[in-house]
Amino acid sequence: MLASPRRPANNARFVYLDPASRDFLSDWDRAADDIAAVLRLEAGRNPYDKKLVELIGELSTRSEHFRSRWAAHNVRFHRTGHKKLHHPVVGDLDLNFEAMELRSQPGLTLLVYTAPQGSLTADSLNLLASWTATAEQSGQLIAGETAAADNRRER
Repeated sequence: MLASPRRPANNARFVYLDPASRDFLSDWDRAADDIAAVLRLEAGRNPYDKKLVELIGELSTRSEHFRSRWAAHNVRFHRTGHKKLHHPVVGDLDLNFEAMELRSQPGLTLLVYTAPQGSLTADSLNLLASWTATAEQSGQLIAGETAAADNRRER
């Protein structure tokens, strides 16, 4: 998702329009179902949100998978859950998440992902964190940051 030069990064576009999402998300079908259901929930809350309407229109015209899920009219939002990802460097990650609404920013929700201490996933996240810190200290850009840096320079 972050490797795409398009900003801001968007999970729905990544899942429905980027073939790499099928490798990254261990349970792609569930993720695709959840995203369509959350978008439908948001469309009900904010039917006149121009950016949301444009996103739904883009996904509807470019993805048959999105069109079929959108037509199902499923609506849901999970406050907590479990997500399985496949990172190209460290492999499979089993993450728990919790959604928190930010009272100071109505309509904005922060998702926090965690892994149990001592688990293989926690070790993998620590490896990624040290890798990122090392790349930042040496001045190297890691995957995905090149596009973001280019995008910032264009502004």
